[in-house]
Amino acid sequence: MTNIEFIKEKVFSNQRLDYQDALVLFEEADLLLLADLAGKRRRDLHPDSVVTFVSDRNINYTNVCISGCKFCAFFRPPGHQDGYVIEKSLLDKKIEETIALGGTQILLQGGMHPDLDLSYYTDLLQHIKSRFNIHIHGFSPTEIVFLANLSGLSIKEVLQNLIKAGLDSIPGGGAEILVDEIRQKISPNKCSAYEWLEVMRTAHLLGLKTTATMMFGHVEEIPHIIEHLLKLRKLQDESNGFTAFIPWTFQPDNTKIDVQPATAVQYLRVLAISRLMLDNIANLQVSWVTQGDKIAQIALAFGANDFGSTMIEENVVAAAGVKFRLPRSEIVRLIENAGYTALQRDCFYNVIK
Repeated sequence: MTNIEFIKEKVFSNQRLDYQDALVLFEEADLLLLADLAGKRRRDLHPDSVVTFVSDRNINYTNVCISGCKFCAFFRPPGHQDGYVIEKSLLDKKIEETIALGGTQILLQGGMHPDLDLSYYTDLLQHIKSRFNIHIHGFSPTEIVFLANLSGLSIKEVLQNLIKAGLDSIPGGGAEILVDEIRQKISPNKCSAYEWLEVMRTAHLLGLKTTATMMFGHVEEIPHIIEHLLKLRKLQDESNGFTAFIPWTFQPDNTKIDVQPATAVQYLRVLAISRLMLDNIANLQVSWVTQGDKIAQIALAFGANDFGSTMIEENVVAAAGVKFRLPRSEIVRLIENAGYTALQRDCFYNVIK
């Protein structure tokens, strides 16, 4: 029996794959075989033919950041003429527009701003919750670790303050690749892989659900991607707090990392292997914002069961020159033309009737 046949047998008998299995899949598996295996795993988790999506808006409360990540085209250093902190009147207008368009949540993220203390964040959350009935999916682990260091509080204390002020869930941003060797090359001022995982572990213990992400196609190699997936799987075994996994490809334009963009085939391989390895994270989301509509549609045959967000607004990927836009009606059409039923969901993957 070949390595590939052995892995196929494991998948079809619902056995967990290990590091060596993932390596073999990356190095030897045919693309259509990966689609077949990932599709089988998807059907095990989601027997119906539903593909979900969420209607929300990405709101960046600031673009000022001292991290200086080499892959980011969005940030501005402190004192830069293009730096901003959002005015509450503009924030309110954006949320009003989101609700009017059927949005149910906002993704609230910024940078490591040295002049914004914990009270800024709690005030911002309280301001939103006092005016709007909307889910706040906010503040990546990177921001939370930075806040803890800035305030002299523990990660748990920062999270407790944010939850009390109105934070509903945490996005998986800032994960990039959860291997410090890689993080030191692309984002040396960001939190460590351990700290990122510790924020998520603590959030889960406090009852806060989160997503997990991976940005690949820069300086990492296949073993680093596998290590990233295994770290997420291990934490999910412990805490069961991740609702979804979202991998996307690095967009090199306007950044300090000079590489060729990852191909659609590379994206689909990583997506399928992610579905196979992350057997305990229920939902896998496509990245139409980096891949475009057609590849996102194809990705539904590679293990994905969620089309992500309508992204009424998106600024970070757009700053790297990628500006795919999809209105809600087009997302529904793409899902249905691929042979699935499109249903809107909330952040916890509850279908909204």
